[in-house]
Amino acid sequence: MLLITGGAGYIGSHVVLGLLDRGREVLVLDNLSRGHEDLVGKALFEECDLRDLAQVRKVLGKYPIDGVLHFASLSLVGDSMSDPHSYYRNNIGGTMNMITAMLEAGVERIVFSSSAAVYGEPRVMPIREEAPKAPTNPYGETKLFIESMLRRSFEAYGIKSVSLRYFNAAGADPKGRTGEDHHPETHLVPLALDAVLGKVEALTVYGNDYPTHDGTCIRDYVHVSDLADAHIEALEGLEKGNLGCEAFNLGNGKGFSVLEIVSAVRSVTGRGFPLKFTSRRPGDPAVLVASSARAERELGWKRRFTDIDEIIETAWRWHQKRFKGGRRP
Repeated sequence: MLLITGGAGYIGSHVVLGLLDRGREVLVLDNLSRGHEDLVGKALFEECDLRDLAQVRKVLGKYPIDGVLHFASLSLVGDSMSDPHSYYRNNIGGTMNMITAMLEAGVERIVFSSSAAVYGEPRVMPIREEAPKAPTNPYGETKLFIESMLRRSFEAYGIKSVSLRYFNAAGADPKGRTGEDHHPETHLVPLALDAVLGKVEALTVYGNDYPTHDGTCIRDYVHVSDLADAHIEALEGLEKGNLGCEAFNLGNGKGFSVLEIVSAVRSVTGRGFPLKFTSRRPGDPAVLVASSARAERELGWKRRFTDIDEIIETAWRWHQKRFKGGRRP
């Protein structure tokens, strides 16, 4: 049985469904602070907060866990700047509790949801795994510290791990079973789709004075189902004994500015919406674009969705299905 922490969230739920599609037995662990139990399909579910070590120990003692895929974390850059201690308590403290419980239960494999935020403001694009690690915000610092924890846990205890550093997840399950549903929503594509549906007056663009071709941030948007495939391939690599303690970038290999995403959303939906420009958010780098060559080579990872319009199209279908009845507060 595989344990998915944060499995009721956006990326975690796609991994859950991908594993179920492959016939794997899945247990979702989520405190439902931001996740949705209805998105985990037929997986087993336990409501649990990783900050409570007793709860985590109880779950790992109750089920025969063979491996962990760890998504549970706080992930908003701006919030991490204004309240860093909550990120240390939740992300680092929760992961420490998970590793403690894994050691006690004899679980030796974990795939960790890391982030491109560990790189900070890279000077060379596309970013490769050996690039300097200099996070510009506490969120990225927690991800980098957890990677260090996993490396030390491998050296000291033999826990094998893969850390996957990905860039901007986008899109939704092509079958319409899950997608983005955050409260509050902070990601560009769903916010743009909210503007399309008239659920917000305008899409806020944070900064138009970056050193980019149109002044807005450039990011690497990778389809969430492709991310799910990579997590499953990493898990299978650990199960086969091919991996020890590794880190891989996951991205589309192409950068799109905020305004280019806006143009793509307008093209896919056939609808316009107003923009509101405001100042930059603290801790936001100007450009983040990944090289995924190592993941392709060593994990055998292949992206199925590389066209930005196709990625947004899957998000648009989900968004209309999920929010047309006014579900989003």
